[in-house]
Amino acid sequence: MLLGRSRRKVIVFDSGEPRNRWSQSMNGFLSSDGMNPREFIQKGRAELAKYHVELADIKIESATYTKGEFVVNDEHGKVYRSRKLLLATGLKDTLPELEGVEEMYGKSVHHCPYCDGWESRDKAIAVYGPERKGIGQALAMKNWSDDVTLYTDGTDSLRQIDLELLERNEVKVVKEKITRLEGEDGMLQHIVLSNGEKRPQQALFFSLGTKQQSPLGEELGCEFTSKGVIKTRRQQHSNIPGLFVAGDAARDMQMVVVAAAEGAKAGVAINMELQEEDRKLES
Repeated sequence: MLLGRSRRKVIVFDSGEPRNRWSQSMNGFLSSDGMNPREFIQKGRAELAKYHVELADIKIESATYTKGEFVVNDEHGKVYRSRKLLLATGLKDTLPELEGVEEMYGKSVHHCPYCDGWESRDKAIAVYGPERKGIGQALAMKNWSDDVTLYTDGTDSLRQIDLELLERNEVKVVKEKITRLEGEDGMLQHIVLSNGEKRPQQALFFSLGTKQQSPLGEELGCEFTSKGVIKTRRQQHSNIPGLFVAGDAARDMQMVVVAAAEGAKAGVAINMELQEEDRKLES
């Protein structure tokens, strides 16, 4: 939007697979709190029309950078060239390998408490965390409910100090292996264990890591953090001249409102770079 308002020639490539496409509502975005993510995208697209920003519903397969020029190729073989490139390709979550999880993901199974914790407040909340992966999230979920249970799914790696910490904070621990999730219309009702026990639960949170949704950052030679996100500098610059990264693919807090702010910063920075490049310093 800011590049369009700066009268720049802009094309946005959209594969139609945002990270939050399973979510029913986009929360924590002032003025758009609770809006369906698809509605948010449609609204944004409509607003871009008056700035003559071109939208292409197509996936980019590859990108290269040589001598100040980016060359990207779409899935049909068409080639595009530009002086600047902004990656907003996002991440994808590693889902628990549990029967029933896919139909519940985005409805009663979530990864982000700041996005969906309010909607799960005072419910019986399960936290999925094999080995020791769920300790921090289980403790954090006490912010939203007094009824929190950590499921380690058949693993037994919790140390005595971990168990004591969880017990002091009234987090229940279930080590039995999970057979499946049960519920209706995407809403979790029970977690069924391998011993046949059915435990009543109304929401499940997990944090099993993420990976880049697109290989473009790696192809272009971006530097990555130990967490697998692209390193960015001031105003969303990457280590590649003219290449900017915004949203979850970059290092920062992974929320829609933050991604939007990063996009705005990148838009201003890109325009300023182009202004400087085009400025006539001598007659």
